[in-house]
This record gives sequence, structure tokens and C-alpha cells, in this order.
Amino acid sequence: MGWRSQDEALSRLSLKNPWHFLALGFGSGLAKKAPGTFGTLAAIPLYLLLSPLPLAWYLVATLIAVIAGVYICDRASKDMGVHDHGAIVWDEVAGLLITLIAAPAGIVWLVAGFILFRIFDILKPWPIRVLDARVHGGLGIMADDVLAGVFAFGCLQGLAYLFAG
Repeated sequence: MGWRSQDEALSRLSLKNPWHFLALGFGSGLAKKAPGTFGTLAAIPLYLLLSPLPLAWYLVATLIAVIAGVYICDRASKDMGVHDHGAIVWDEVAGLLITLIAAPAGIVWLVAGFILFRIFDILKPWPIRVLDARVHGGLGIMADDVLAGVFAFGCLQGLAYLFAG
């Protein structure tokens, strides 16, 4: 495959390996440009699958995605020999699920949540930037996106309070 020959670290992964498949956001992390954005986009079908669930079950699924993500990202990172390679995007998947907790139904809210999460994930305001720099391994890979998701969740809920309710 072309993506393997261009990146030594990626050549150590296989989409046939379930941990790698998840870490790469179902393959979306292999995008040549903006893999984090593509990883966040790949989370949308998962969100749409989970969104009809009762809130408690959605929260359980999101918690599983976060906890499993620590292992998934750590495993892929170690297999690649690179900490937080751009192709590892499971953290974006979990971050969007957090952002969209109890979001109002509708495409407008989905798009707003997507944009808010990408803003926090890209800009990494304090303390997200501190977590990104100081926490390593799978926990470090996940932590900054979890916090970006929490910040985006807060903003989305604020917007929903102002405009949807």
C-alpha cells in the first residue's frame, strides 16, 4: 500500500489488526492531510449509531471508548515506535463522543459539536496544551482530546441552552 511506503512508523501497522484498525479510526487516520479531522469525521457514524440509546447507555459506551482508547492508542504508539503519531485518531473519536453527550438532535448540533471539538483539539488552550506536553503513553494521547471534548461539550451545551431550549 502507498501509505506504508511513505512512513516507516505506519509500515509497522496493519488494518487487519483490530487494535491498529481502531487506533487509525477505521482507516481515517491514514489521510495524508488533516488526519485528526478525518478521524473526527469517522466518529460521526459511531455517534449516529449510539445517539438513539438512553443517555446512561450512551455514557457507558463513551466511557468504554475512552478507557479502551488508552490501551488502543498506547498499543498502536508502541507498535509504531512513535508517541502520538498523527495517524492515531481514536482519541478524536472518543473526543467527539464526549462533545456530543446529550446534544440536541439535528444536523446543526452535530456540525456545531464537530467544529467546537476541532477548535479545542487544534488550538489546545490551557490546560489542554499542558496535558498534551506532560502526559505520555496511551493516557497522554487520550487525555488532551478527552479534555478538548469536555470543553467542546460545555460550549455546545451552553449554545443549546441559549438557542434550543
